[in-house]
Amino acid sequence: MFILIGIILYLNVLVIVFVYYLLWKKRKVIGFQLGMNISMAAGGLSGMCSGIILIYQFPLYFVTVTVISTIFGVLVGSMYGGMFDFQTILSGWISGLMAGVMSPMVGAAAGQSEGFIFFVEGIFILLFLVISTSTKYN
Repeated sequence: MFILIGIILYLNVLVIVFVYYLLWKKRKVIGFQLGMNISMAAGGLSGMCSGIILIYQFPLYFVTVTVISTIFGVLVGSMYGGMFDFQTILSGWISGLMAGVMSPMVGAAAGQSEGFIFFVEGIFILLFLVISTSTKYN
């Protein structure tokens, strides 16, 4: 299970980079409202998934996992928000911050449940699929 969780985190990073690349090419046609929703969703769910995965990997390092997941969520939210304007950067930053701080607690309360991690990963993949197709219907 330890290696599988590491692979899941690696695949999450690949999905984040791939969807960012897709949106970067279409950023001029995305309005600020959709951009704000994209940056908040990407930052929040990235911070959430990374915190849950890391607390499963390192269950006794609460402070370290919280700091890393918060930084990861803030970076992803700011990166996605940076495609649009300063307001979306701030929204993604705050969303990543809140999710990164809360997610290790959620992961610790879940108690190493494999079903929970696959549920959260399913939501992660579904959200990034919706984000990547959102520009078609804008």
